[in-house]
Formats: sequence, structure tokens, C-alpha cells
Amino acid sequence: MRHHGTTMLAAALALACAGLCTAMPARATDAPDATALRETANTLFGAIPHSVDEVRGQEITAAQVELGKSLWFEPRLSRSHVLSCNSCHNIATGGADNVPTSIGHGWQKGPRNSPTVLNAVLNVAQFWDGRAADLKEQAKGPVQASVEMNNTPGRVEATLRSMPAYVEAFARAFPGEDQPVSFENMARALEAFETTLVTPDSRFDRFLAGKGSLDATELRGLSLFIDKGCVACHSGPNFGGQAYYPFGVVERPGADVLPSGDKGRFAVTQTASDEYVFRAAPLRNVALTAPYFHSGQVWDLGQAVAIMGSAQLGHELDATEVQSITRFLQTLTGRQPQVANPVLPPSTSTTPRPE
Repeated sequence: MRHHGTTMLAAALALACAGLCTAMPARATDAPDATALRETANTLFGAIPHSVDEVRGQEITAAQVELGKSLWFEPRLSRSHVLSCNSCHNIATGGADNVPTSIGHGWQKGPRNSPTVLNAVLNVAQFWDGRAADLKEQAKGPVQASVEMNNTPGRVEATLRSMPAYVEAFARAFPGEDQPVSFENMARALEAFETTLVTPDSRFDRFLAGKGSLDATELRGLSLFIDKGCVACHSGPNFGGQAYYPFGVVERPGADVLPSGDKGRFAVTQTASDEYVFRAAPLRNVALTAPYFHSGQVWDLGQAVAIMGSAQLGHELDATEVQSITRFLQTLTGRQPQVANPVLPPSTSTTPRPE
């Protein structure tokens, strides 16, 4: 495994053994020792924060968040006036759209499954190939992509400046700037709103804090997740999203799951060793975000677990192991954001018309 994958795997397994080997049950049907497992899990993962107050050292203001919320639901950011950010990253359905690939401008299908926006602020980079360094940079991409919102920075700025309510909102969000309404500030506001889309207080988080428990099957699933080596790629509070790995370390999946034409991070780096390398998917709220993988071709979470076992770890997980790990992953569903649908300002005579 490249990109420090081998080192991470060795470290993870060492931690797992230190915390669990003395506590592993004599029978597979017994639950691991919860106290030892909690200590190990706190070391490897950690809880989702309840809030994120800054990005890149800059404070996030309430005015920026409020503006970003309106822009998140604003279909006029798209050339057609049909698509908004929420179209592909629906906050009501786990921060994704629950289809294999998203539908964009002119009913075109996108090339990859839409990743969840929930807890995305915790990722090291954005998109499956990590081509955007942060959420601000990511926000600019879909607005301009011809297969998505198919718009231009100039047209977006003209649209927003045509509505007095937006002009006032940008001035509040970015005071003191000569021209607050800009494509750059649109992206900054969207990023500010996205920092609020964290999902703390999952059953797993409560278990970490000693304020709740997992049942025997879920504890076995957590133990297997660590012991089998899943944690080598899916660690940290977001259970992934922190590094890049080849899809098919041990055994490459079939072309339906791993299409040969999508070479992943290679398109960003043009480095041969990055062919079929993708950012490890964050697993928080994974029970809500089917279908799975960048191809969006696997609808069942248990099947996804089984594929990961064989493709990444070289383990043919048996049915009981798959069930236990799947049950554990379901404990990662946190408290979902409660976002009221905003009332958007009306278009004016100078607002660019849909195309």
C-alpha cells in the first residue's frame, strides 16, 4: 500500500493488538472487552466536533454562514436556474443524492458518485481525487463544470449583483471590501455554511465518551474493523478522507465497480503510480449514502464491506464478519443537520435569464 499505507497499517495493527489482544474473547460469539476497545478506538478515531469555528485561520462569521445557506439552495447559480448545490449534496439524504452519478446541466450524467458533504470540512482535500485543497476551492468547480451547473464566474456575479438582497447580504458577510459580491466570496460563503454540516453525537461518539454502549455485534464489528486493517485507511474522526490509496491493493475489483477509464488521482498528478488511486472515503453516515464507491455501482453496505475486505485487505470476510462490521458502521450515523429551507430573493429585470 502506497502513500504511507503500509506504515499506517502497521501502526494501526500494533495499536489494535496492544489494546485488544489481551481482551479478545475466547469465542467468536462473545463481545470484546468494551473498556479496552473504547481506549483503542479513542486513539485511532476520536469524536466528531460539535462545531468548526475557523478555516485556514480565518474566523467564520454568522453573516457568512447565513449567506452561504442561501447560496447552497440557490438554483440561479446554475446556467439553467434548475440546479443548486443541494441537488447533488442533499442535506436531507445524508449530504449526497443517492444515485450512482449525479444529473447535471442538460440532464447529463456526471462521471463519479457524489460524495457526502457532511463532515467534509474534516477531509484533507475534496473530491474523490483530492483535486481541490479545501471547500472554498471545491465550491468553484461544480458551478463551472459543463456537466454540472455549466456557469461562469462573470455570469454568477452578474446574477448575484442583480438582486439587492444579495448585494446587502454580501456586504454584511464581507464588510470593508471594495466589491463584496464576487465569485471568490460566493465560494467563501458556501464554505462557511458547509462547516456547519457536521454530525456529532452518533452512537459511536457516545460510546467513545463513555456515555453509551454498543451491543455485542457492534463491538465485534469495531474489533474486526481494527484487527482486519480497515483502520489503516479509515482512521481519524471522519473514518477516512485523510490520504490516498489504490483501489485494489490486493485484488482489483471488476470493471463494474472499478471502471478502467477512470484512473482516479492520475488525472490530477499525471504520475503513473497514481493510476486508480482515490482518497479513502470517509465512513461517517455511510449507512445513509448508498450507492457506494466512486462508480456508485454497489447499493448494499454489506456488499461494499465484503469488496473492501478482498480488494484492499486480502481477506475473504465471512458472512458473520461482514454483518458485524456493517452493524458497527451503522453506529457512525450522527445527528443530522437541521437546515430550514431559505426564502430566496426574487429575480429582477437585470438577472440573467436561464439557458
